[in-house]
Amino acid sequence: MNLALFGRLVNEPMLPYLQDFIRKLEEIRGTTFIYEPFFRHLEGRIRFQFPPVIFRHHSGIKEKIDFLCSIGGDGTILDAVVQVGNSGIPIIGINMGKLGFLSSISKEEILPALEEIRLNKYSLEKRTLLQLHTQTGLFSDFPFALNDITIYKRDRQPMLAIRTYINDEFLNSYWADGLIVATPTGSTAYSLSCTGPILMPDAENFIITPIASHNLTVRPMVIRDDCRIRILVEGTGNEYILAIDSRKEQAKGEIELIITRAGFSIQLVRLPERHFFKTIRQKLNWGLDARN
Repeated sequence: MNLALFGRLVNEPMLPYLQDFIRKLEEIRGTTFIYEPFFRHLEGRIRFQFPPVIFRHHSGIKEKIDFLCSIGGDGTILDAVVQVGNSGIPIIGINMGKLGFLSSISKEEILPALEEIRLNKYSLEKRTLLQLHTQTGLFSDFPFALNDITIYKRDRQPMLAIRTYINDEFLNSYWADGLIVATPTGSTAYSLSCTGPILMPDAENFIITPIASHNLTVRPMVIRDDCRIRILVEGTGNEYILAIDSRKEQAKGEIELIITRAGFSIQLVRLPERHFFKTIRQKLNWGLDARN
């Protein structure tokens, strides 16, 4: 089993768990690849019995590995998506962070989880992505989002007027601090904090959620994921921030933003008994009531 390790930062208390994980991988005798910046971060702190293969770009792992292991939190998985791209490589999410909707395997479960995967006791969840189309080439390196594409105003800037169309039919001009277009995966992220609904991961829908709308009757809207969303940002200066998951760029002027479903999906590894409803009960503390 060939596996790639991807991460950003690992705190000292997490190192023993990671060391045990690497030792178990070496016992399996597969080839271990590791993202170069992550390897530099671990150098001198983690021991490798066999030198790992270093990669810096997704071309270094395409058609060479069975899984990519994201070590961190949900934000690390969003970065890992860029490395996986349209290769179809499944992502294993190991949660070294706090909440962990996507990175569902806790640090204490690393070794038994690896054994279950080795014995093919897992399933794959396909997750829909958004794709951004612009004439100016924003995010031209990877214009895809697993969670959401978000428009929001800069600090101390007046609210934005965000003119939105669905399949070229006018929907609304949102007077707000911003607007979120979220996937079902992103329904438990930023959109949720702005009163957006939670969707099941395999729902064939997107959510349009305003951020701090000036009109109190405006609510999040669920649309089919085969819809074409067209957005124009109007208002003072037409300057705003455009974010695709955790990546951001400054935007200016009346740029036409087209958002559609991407032509490929991301695969997340799910172990037995890791069901979506159980996850949201645990992560959102549902059911913590004396009557239960």
